[in-house]
Amino acid sequence: MSRVERSRLVAGLLFLSPWLIGLLLFTAYPLLASLYYSLTDYAVLRPPRFVGLANYVYLLREDEYFWRFAVFNTLFMFLELPLSIALGVGLAMLLNQRLRGMALFRTIFYIPVLVPAIAASLLWLWLLNPQFGLANQMLESVTHERIGWLADPFWSKPSFIVMDLWGIGGGMVIYLAALQGVPEHLYEAALLDGAGPWQRLRTVTLPMISPVIFFSVIMGVIGTFQYFTQTFVMTKGGPKLSTTFFALYLFRNAFEYFRMGTACAMAWLLFAITLVATIIVFRSSARWVYYEQ
Repeated sequence: MSRVERSRLVAGLLFLSPWLIGLLLFTAYPLLASLYYSLTDYAVLRPPRFVGLANYVYLLREDEYFWRFAVFNTLFMFLELPLSIALGVGLAMLLNQRLRGMALFRTIFYIPVLVPAIAASLLWLWLLNPQFGLANQMLESVTHERIGWLADPFWSKPSFIVMDLWGIGGGMVIYLAALQGVPEHLYEAALLDGAGPWQRLRTVTLPMISPVIFFSVIMGVIGTFQYFTQTFVMTKGGPKLSTTFFALYLFRNAFEYFRMGTACAMAWLLFAITLVATIIVFRSSARWVYYEQ
C-alpha cells in the first residue's frame, strides 16, 4: 500500500472506531459472555463455576415451567400475529381509498404507535381495570355484566392481544406503502377478465404485497418471542402465571432468583427457538411470497 492509501485506511478506521468499539463492547462481548455463563453455575454474588451443559439439560428435562412458557409464547404468537397482519392489511386497504380527509384518518390510526410501551401499558391497565375501567363500564351498559380482564386467568391472554391490536398502525403504514406500489394495470386487467373484489384481492393485491407481509411475519415471530415490557408492567406474569411469557421467566431467573447461568442458557435456547421458527417461515415463503420480475 502506498502512503496515501495507508493514510486513507487509517482515517477510515478512525471514523469507524466509535461504531467498532460499540460493537465489540456492547454486542460481541455480551454475546460471548452469555454463551460462557450459560455453561456455568453463576449466582451473580459468587464466581461462576463451569458445569458444561447442565443448565441446558435442567431446562429441557427438569424445569417444569420452561416448556409451559415456551408453548404459551408460541400459542400467543399463532393467535396474535395472524390477527395483527389481517387487521393491518384490511385497515391499510380502507385507508388507501382516494377520499377527502384520508390523511387525517391515517394519522389517527398511526398515533398509538408513537406512545411508549410503558405508557401504553399503564393506559390499558386503567382501561381494563375490572372495577372502574372504561372497558367494563361500556360492557356493563350493554350486557349488564363485567369481565375480569387482566385479573382473570381466562381473559388475561385475550386482553394482551386486544392491547397489541391497538398498535397495528405501524404495520398499517408499511402495508399502505406496499398497496400504493401495486400497478393499476393489474387491477384493470382483472376487471376486464370479470374478477370481483374477492378475486382481485386474492390474485392481485395479496400476491403483490406478499413480500411486505413476509417481512411482517418474520419481525412478528421475533417480537412475540421477546414479549416482555407489557406483562412486566401490567401483571408481573399473573394471575396464576397465565401471562408469564418466556422472556419474563428468563428475567426472573436472572434478576430475582439470581440463576444467571440458567438465564443465559434460556437466552440461547430462545435464540434457537426463534431461529428455527424463522427458518420455517423462510422455507415456506417460496409457496406464498411473490416477487415481481
